[in-house]
Amino acid sequence: MFNDIDLAYWLPVIFAALMVVSMFAYVILDGYDLGVGILLELEKDTSEKDKMIASIGPFWDANETWLVLGVGLLLVAFPLAHGIILGELYLPVALMLLGLILRGVAFDFRVKAKAHHQAMWNTLFFVGSLLAAVSQGVMLGRYITGFAEGWGAWAFALLVGLSLAAAYALLGAGWLMIKSTGALQMRAVRWAQFSLGFAALATVLVSVATPWISPRVFELWFSVPNVFLLAPVPIFTAVLFVVIAYSLPRIAARQAQGNDRWCWLPFAATVGIVLLAFFGLVFSIFPHLVIDQLTIWQAASSPEALSIILAGAAIVLPTIFAYTIYSYRVFWGKAGELSYQ
Repeated sequence: MFNDIDLAYWLPVIFAALMVVSMFAYVILDGYDLGVGILLELEKDTSEKDKMIASIGPFWDANETWLVLGVGLLLVAFPLAHGIILGELYLPVALMLLGLILRGVAFDFRVKAKAHHQAMWNTLFFVGSLLAAVSQGVMLGRYITGFAEGWGAWAFALLVGLSLAAAYALLGAGWLMIKSTGALQMRAVRWAQFSLGFAALATVLVSVATPWISPRVFELWFSVPNVFLLAPVPIFTAVLFVVIAYSLPRIAARQAQGNDRWCWLPFAATVGIVLLAFFGLVFSIFPHLVIDQLTIWQAASSPEALSIILAGAAIVLPTIFAYTIYSYRVFWGKAGELSYQ
């Protein structure tokens, strides 16, 4: 049996872990459909644009559930941190919501608009996707620096924003390789090769800039034994980038022969890169929820409140997992023609 001290310690840890899982699921699931939206502007053929939208049509709205869940857990489990974080991130949060609204409106209106208006809605879907992706990266950059003031901190946040957009584009290209066929699938390989370079460069720049902009992270990363514990992260990240770069031309060659057996590999490797990035982030900030201000225990609700919330989460989380798995199982395979019927 847990006593009161055990609950006061472990319940915040459990809810912090649930938040990490929720945000990781969001970055992967909504990340690839934001990436498809970013890549939409590169496609010139209207029918192929429809196929790109069809590949995310059954999933994109539900994918955002994970963002709502993560923010909801922050609000109910860590109300002190919720007020500080969203207060500091008011502007990028507003821009992210604007981008998500643009995406939602454009998704429905693009197919119903007259021909001379369709291009506008396609562009707005792209703009909304890019705005949401960059805003989320800026939020992450501001969070990592502890909401520091000055041009250096804001420049770093913008760098993280552009990096996240590149990572989403890589996820989106990998998703299109899995869900499409023919010419669109071949173009998805080229888009992956193009975005891979930007994502790799951005990863290096962010990895170098993070300890430079944050003295706390520098001390944590380069102290013994942490430097040895963290060493596998950049090594495995580099290996996964090499795997993607090595596999793309070979996937293209197979696709030209009608064989897309390994088309899932770039997407899976990108998921691995994101997972390693999440590990590095959690390692760098734990146990703080607001860096250098609040730990998870200082920001947490009372153990009694967390116990009740956990009972609700025990029902909600399996439900979300179940319908997510079910929807992906139902719409497994290649995307068909776009239909709003």
